[in-house]
Amino acid sequence: MSSTKRILGIDPGFGRMGFGIIDVTGGKMKMVDYGCLETHKGEEFSERLFCLIKHLRELIIKYKPTAVALEELFFFKNLKTAINVAQARGAVMLQIKESKLPLVELTPLQVKQSLTSYGRADKKQMQKMVQVILKLKKMPRPDDAADALAIAIAAIPYLNQRG
Repeated sequence: MSSTKRILGIDPGFGRMGFGIIDVTGGKMKMVDYGCLETHKGEEFSERLFCLIKHLRELIIKYKPTAVALEELFFFKNLKTAINVAQARGAVMLQIKESKLPLVELTPLQVKQSLTSYGRADKKQMQKMVQVILKLKKMPRPDDAADALAIAIAAIPYLNQRG
């Protein structure tokens, strides 16, 4: 009998943070839930971070993941946005550590190569692969949630290496 791993994938952000939860039993994957944790633009940044972490904590309590996969920051167009996303990512890492969950960090390139064998796959290709791999009736939306599911899927080999 195989034990089930429940992986929480996170696409970090401070305005919208994508999450995707999958169960892995043997070689089979099943989507449990996905969506986005969102904050309001008018709120102070510290309040937005607090809100994200509060909702992340609630997700962890509700779904009881056995591991978390988090995307690393790799490329940015706007320095202020990158700094804010980095701060949100740091808050997420702190919550994961506090929850005593194993963490896998993956670059966007690792996620794309894992799902498509092509490091330059676009959003549409990634969403289609998530849909096919998880046998979903429709493509997961919004993009941040689909990315989080892809991150969770891509973490499986890394978690298997750890045992």
